[in-house]
Amino acid sequence: MKYVKLGSTGLDVSPISLGCMTYGEPTRGGQPWSLPEDVSRVRIKQALDAGINFFDTANVYSAGSSEEIVGRALRDFADRDDVVVATKVHGTMRPGRPNGGGLSRKAILAEIDASLSRLGMDYVDLYQIHRLDRSVPMEEILQTLDDLVRSGKVRYLGASSMYAWEFSKALHLQRANGWARFVTMQNHYNLLNREEEREMLPLCADEGIGVIPWSPLARGVLTRDWGQTTNRWTGDERARTLYGQNAGDKEIVDAVASVAADRGVPRAQVALAWVAQQPTVSAPIIGATKPEHLDDAIASLDLELTPAELVRLESPYTPHAVAM
Repeated sequence: MKYVKLGSTGLDVSPISLGCMTYGEPTRGGQPWSLPEDVSRVRIKQALDAGINFFDTANVYSAGSSEEIVGRALRDFADRDDVVVATKVHGTMRPGRPNGGGLSRKAILAEIDASLSRLGMDYVDLYQIHRLDRSVPMEEILQTLDDLVRSGKVRYLGASSMYAWEFSKALHLQRANGWARFVTMQNHYNLLNREEEREMLPLCADEGIGVIPWSPLARGVLTRDWGQTTNRWTGDERARTLYGQNAGDKEIVDAVASVAADRGVPRAQVALAWVAQQPTVSAPIIGATKPEHLDDAIASLDLELTPAELVRLESPYTPHAVAM
């Protein structure tokens, strides 16, 4: 495994991040397609054995059980100093109760302690706001995040899907006030949704921000025939709202299949190779429920697409509605 710097930081990460939304108790948090702990541990161990050191989870995944499972597995299988652990804050953890979610100072300070407790760790390497909470003054959010870095509970800060002007404003406020800055942007980016190329990715390139895209395989749509479904697709309403709504999508899916057939590789390798070759991307976040999912992700790092193949994959794209 060849490691890369995360954006303009000195932090070494694998060029693939293992997304851990898949790992969590199926009976908790409304994600019945998630994998229980015994299966999750096998996938996490497989990732570690392959050299992946970057693990991404969130407090809301399976109502906190993802953090619990990931934390126990990493304690059992790895040295804490060898892994980069990312988690997130924003989603509602106590439904119907005041301050049960969001990004107020009260919520952030409560949730970092809760995440550290579930993970069984003294600090997280990358603490990300899962979305921007527009009901809270941005200064309150950013100063609280800076306090977490100063306290030692957080090493680096990251953001997730928002408008580029909002991210630019946040970076400006952090610089102006001497607060710890966001070093990553976890955004929606894949062959079926390239709207981030308009403003967000150029902004990240200019500011030295590491891009760690979510859903690089478009919830698996890029890996199978158009119209084919899976248990995850059937049970994931969010996936059905994100993909399959634009006229050019089927043509892109077909192009991935064609390039993969010509290369003699699985489609996932082609779709992931495309994301990884984008100049602003540090590490796509991939989900893995089966051994071959990780195998394909790792193999994609050695698959260099030709200019002609890039044209075949990119030319059918048409503008999409913003989807965060």
